Amino acid sequence: MAKRDYYEILSVARNVSEAELKKAYRRLAMKYHPDRNPGDKEAEERFKEAKEAYEVLNDPQKRAAYDQFGHDAVSGMGGMGGGGPGGFGGGGFGDIFNDVFGDIFTNMRGGGGGAYRGSDLRYTLDLTLEEAVFGTTATLRIPTLVNCATCDGNGAAPGSKPSTCSTCNGIGQVRMQQGFFSIQQTCPTCRGRGVVITNPCRDCGGAGRVEDQRTLSVKVPPGVDTGDRIRLSGEGEAGERGGPAGDLYVQIRVKPHPIFAREENNLSCEVPISFPTAALGGEFEVPTLDGRVNLKIPAETQTGKVFRVRGKGVKPVRGGAPGDLLCRVVVETPVSLTREQRELLDQFAQSLEKGGKKHAPQERGWLDGVKKFFEDMKF
Repeated sequence: MAKRDYYEILSVARNVSEAELKKAYRRLAMKYHPDRNPGDKEAEERFKEAKEAYEVLNDPQKRAAYDQFGHDAVSGMGGMGGGGPGGFGGGGFGDIFNDVFGDIFTNMRGGGGGAYRGSDLRYTLDLTLEEAVFGTTATLRIPTLVNCATCDGNGAAPGSKPSTCSTCNGIGQVRMQQGFFSIQQTCPTCRGRGVVITNPCRDCGGAGRVEDQRTLSVKVPPGVDTGDRIRLSGEGEAGERGGPAGDLYVQIRVKPHPIFAREENNLSCEVPISFPTAALGGEFEVPTLDGRVNLKIPAETQTGKVFRVRGKGVKPVRGGAPGDLLCRVVVETPVSLTREQRELLDQFAQSLEKGGKKHAPQERGWLDGVKKFFEDMKF
């Protein structure tokens, strides 16, 4: 009997991509799989036919030969499985099934026998600005689920082991026929695990996991900031039934600093200076995270003036030059004046008035703007 064209079997074009080819085979395999069609010889033959077509077309060498010479070119090639073309022997069916469906079941399970991957955990780590900038090693105490030491995580009492679920035969899913529709649902007996525990472990009640608190040490690299995340692979919750553990994500949160604020890789701070220093100029000592620097204040400095100290900011966590320290000057008005000081200031103010408004250019500009505003409002 002549064989059908492989492209026709999978209902794909001859220039089909690898992804579309896998998708087409997955659809047919799910439809005609023997486990879904027990006793249906026609479905079994359709499944074998689709499997053979996929195995040839998914192999670049076999596909090229088939495209040029047809079925005769690939009938003698190896790799079709110990049972021959369409057979189930050797590694043929298992390898293809894992290739096509492995990505689906890997997401749900970490292995056979009802094993499921553990949940990921998140831990918020509060750091001081100094710890975030220079890096640190933090000790974390994390409540989590760990494998039960008594049953080694399988949930069964010592001396026993889980047995294959008789309802779903270890698949974890059952088919429900409702009229013309067939619905696949989670097995109600094993709840999707594929196994049942008749003699549960006393310490974990058959869950395979117990609550515990673990102590971990995490190295925080220099330059991290609020919102950064450190991933610790395999340090999350233990998996069910021996499945792999989840991951732990350490979320960084930097505490407010009494002096500095961080703006990306720059640090900023306010520097209060006296009125005489602002007017006459001078030097002012300002702190940085790794010492002190002298800041030169030129004469006639106004409030809000920003001075930049190069390289005294934060070195980026992913490398590069460090940021700068931005010092914003705030001229402080003197308070708690004595009588003598008030008199001196009054004399000083009178001397300024004799010079007109040249000593206060901002005030003069502002008053001129106000005057123009009211003039424009006249009708």
